[in-house]
Amino acid sequence: MALRIIRSTDPITVSRLNVCIYAAPGLGKTSISFTADKPLLLDFDRGAHRAANRKEIVQVESWEDVAGIKASDLTDFNTIIVDTAGRALDVLTADIIRRNPKAGRGGALTLQGYGTLKAEFVAWLKHLNSLGKDVVLIAHMDEQRNGDEIIERLDVQGGSKGEIYKAADAMGRLSIRDGRRILNFSPTDAAFGKNPGQLEPLEVPHPEREPNFLADVIQQIKDRLNAMTEEQREAQAVLEKWRETLADVEDAAGINALIESAKESSRAVQVLLNDRASALGLTFDKKASEYVAPKAA
Repeated sequence: MALRIIRSTDPITVSRLNVCIYAAPGLGKTSISFTADKPLLLDFDRGAHRAANRKEIVQVESWEDVAGIKASDLTDFNTIIVDTAGRALDVLTADIIRRNPKAGRGGALTLQGYGTLKAEFVAWLKHLNSLGKDVVLIAHMDEQRNGDEIIERLDVQGGSKGEIYKAADAMGRLSIRDGRRILNFSPTDAAFGKNPGQLEPLEVPHPEREPNFLADVIQQIKDRLNAMTEEQREAQAVLEKWRETLADVEDAAGINALIESAKESSRAVQVLLNDRASALGLTFDKKASEYVAPKAA
């Protein structure tokens, strides 16, 4: 099979995302997740009943309840919510020990068992991704102290925490600021975050006022990522055109005729022009503001 190469001028369309939202208990993580687009919540925490705007859920009793999710199960849904990622790992841990008692000791995983946990959880996430739905991972927040500073982290066991960081396209933390709930995707010195859409901190409204809040946020991120790829495609196309043009230039007159156009373009174009001038042995005369050929000896 031939290698499928995506050219620098080809746009990469973002159609689905992995989003992680974490917060301290009681801030309404589940309620926010129900404002996603046609959500189905996998209720590992068994707390969905506390959400005032509850939508369709699966009450997870054991890992077998979710291990075999098929595309046909999700026909009516566009977003899969894992509530919470930490509790999902606990349920998977119990299943691993059930299948292989040697992977655990005293109810806890051995080192080998943790390796299995990480591998199976990552494989499950990839399976959810393959179904073409947005995935929202809900997580509790764990506070760790570094001297007088409080560091906010995901409350997730084992090496799977790192896999969640890597799998998340966007990661936001929910907090209270001046009596308002704020969702912030930007990282700080004391908290993790991923903000590919460059969103400002968002005030979270009551679900009754904006029942599609998270759906709109996820769509904003997609739109901005897709706009970025289109801008990159256009910029790359401009560079390719300049490369072709400059390849036909053979003297100072040709280079100088393009100086003004290059100034009106990007810095990258100016670098291309300068590189072509250097390849032709030209130098820039600052007084004349043009390139000149070296004087004959």
